[in-house]
Amino acid sequence: MSNLVFEVFIRLFLTFILSLIVTPIVKLLAFRIGAYDAPGERRINTKNMPTAGGLAIFSVFSFSSLFLFQFIIPTSYIWPIILGSGIVVLTGLIDDIKELSPKKKTLGILLGALVIYFVAEIRVDFVTLPFFGQIDLRWFSLPITLLWILGITNAVNLIDGLDGLASGVSMISLTTIGIVGYFFLHAKTIYIPIVIFVLVASIAGFFPYNFYPAKIFLGDTGALFLGFMISVMSLQGLKNATFITFFTPMLILGVPITDTVYAIIRRLMNKRPISSADKMHLHHRLLSLGFTHKGAVMTIYALALVFSFVALLFSYASNIASILLIVFSLIGLELFIEMIGLVGENHQPLMYVLRLFGNKEFRREQMKKRLGKHSKRK
Repeated sequence: MSNLVFEVFIRLFLTFILSLIVTPIVKLLAFRIGAYDAPGERRINTKNMPTAGGLAIFSVFSFSSLFLFQFIIPTSYIWPIILGSGIVVLTGLIDDIKELSPKKKTLGILLGALVIYFVAEIRVDFVTLPFFGQIDLRWFSLPITLLWILGITNAVNLIDGLDGLASGVSMISLTTIGIVGYFFLHAKTIYIPIVIFVLVASIAGFFPYNFYPAKIFLGDTGALFLGFMISVMSLQGLKNATFITFFTPMLILGVPITDTVYAIIRRLMNKRPISSADKMHLHHRLLSLGFTHKGAVMTIYALALVFSFVALLFSYASNIASILLIVFSLIGLELFIEMIGLVGENHQPLMYVLRLFGNKEFRREQMKKRLGKHSKRK
């Protein structure tokens, strides 16, 4: 076992070095094929920046999985994953060169997800719920699996707004999924966490070029690929989901899921289409509060680490402790979200309740307002 661990570490290091070498080549290629971002209203760059950085991560991950880890990762397992993610990478690459509509991007992600479901056979088959026992999802398995992959893929894509943000958060999330997988998956499937760490090493080699100030962006090529892979890798623990295994990946992916959920709530409250773009995402709000570019990114990294730490605790806690952990985590998260105004400065229900109970003057003001409204109605 010790020899295998040493061998894996050496090959992971070679994967990291390979990614360091390949990324500058992809940077040159991106300009050649027209995959670059010009400065614009919703862009943070002030000059033409190469995108399609995900092409470097995908190519290194594929090469390393197939050749460097040839006798460690089963080919029958990795080929369908490379095929499915390859479809998503191609979709993202076309979008980086010539912008695709949301429907066409969704179609590309769903095609990749179908490969994962039918060829790789990575899916949610059963759900075990407290008091209900094991529930066979049957034909519900397909839509639930597709929705999970589509949701997480788009969630990671949404947070790709600052240099190094999506790549850093992805490394934190994937490392946590890999650690949980190493300790909780069966010994015969040890290659699953190894695949995850191969992906982490591939991102790590790309990261120095992507961190602020970035020399190359992930682009949709990378953001969609990372989101897709995170969703697929997290599904490994959801094959026969229980109350615990269902929430663990949701906690690990807390940052992208939170940003997406609150974006949907915000747009519904403002009566705007869910697919519409705005500048109210987590990183936008931190910047508007006076955070520097690097400070905003580091703050979100810290938030991702907190989510990961809670997820690790969650994996070892009892059912009652897990429920309490979820409740207090949600309260803390809601308070943070309201403080930075992610939904809007006028939508702070938890802070309103806390002020109501903790501030006498505020309570009196609210009572006066209510009495004033009541008298006007009369």
